[in-house]
Amino acid sequence: MGVSGSGKTSVGLSLSKKLLIPFYDADDYHNVQNIEKMKKGLALNDLDRKPWLDLIALKIKEWNSEGDAFLACSALKKKYRLKLSKDSEVTFIFLDGDYDLIHRRLSKRKNHFFTKVMLKNQFKALERPTKFINISIDQSIESICSLIIEKIKK
Repeated sequence: MGVSGSGKTSVGLSLSKKLLIPFYDADDYHNVQNIEKMKKGLALNDLDRKPWLDLIALKIKEWNSEGDAFLACSALKKKYRLKLSKDSEVTFIFLDGDYDLIHRRLSKRKNHFFTKVMLKNQFKALERPTKFINISIDQSIESICSLIIEKIKK
């Protein structure tokens, strides 16, 4: 979990390959209206997110019944994380980075619906988790994955 540009997809794909566990990206489950809204630089509200969070929660339940999975999902607010983990076992990994680092990353991104303009809104909305695995993103993907693997195997 983390703001856009924190490396959720890159880290998730790498972990998936290393551990042979399926990877999913929550962005793939947004409806067309939400994607269009975000393309215009507009932040989603809780009403926009509700069907998306409901679907992701169902998918998590499904993936848990099949074994483990990695999911890249912003899950910025505590209530979103509670929704996603209500009926399922979930280990949240917070990919933590500062605004300037993530802004630089987003500046280099191509062909993604998320815009840099929305980054400030995500940082405002972010309710930093305190009881989850917290990983600083100011290091290589390889180092991040090694730290995550070490922590989830405990």
